Amino acid sequence: MSLPLWCLFIAALLVILSKAPAMRAMARMQGGYDNQHPRAQQASLTGAGARGLAAHQNTIEAFPMFAAGVIVAEVFAAGSTVAGVLAVLFIASRIAYIGLYVANIATVRSLVWAAGYLASLGLMLAPLYGS
Repeated sequence: MSLPLWCLFIAALLVILSKAPAMRAMARMQGGYDNQHPRAQQASLTGAGARGLAAHQNTIEAFPMFAAGVIVAEVFAAGSTVAGVLAVLFIASRIAYIGLYVANIATVRSLVWAAGYLASLGLMLAPLYGS
């Protein structure tokens, strides 16, 4: 399996793992984690818990574009070193983004988000650089 496809697998895992900060905050709330009404409980999160939820939601939003980019790169530039670097850059930026969001480091977070977004765009441009 190619490096971009492994990164796609990791990105899919990040969709779930990125919810950990919000779930931790929910578990600390009075009554603990409300598995019967988790979305209602999420709506009442504040601080780091709310930021964790926002990071999770943004991870969900970023996944389709990255997946499309990986597919384009695999079809038109299989084995490309550039595609591998861009895929790893996306994963690194997502991990950093989640941490920065929860830690409330907004400016750096936005720059890291932009790097991940540009990596996804770069993967979509794979037909231009080939294999």
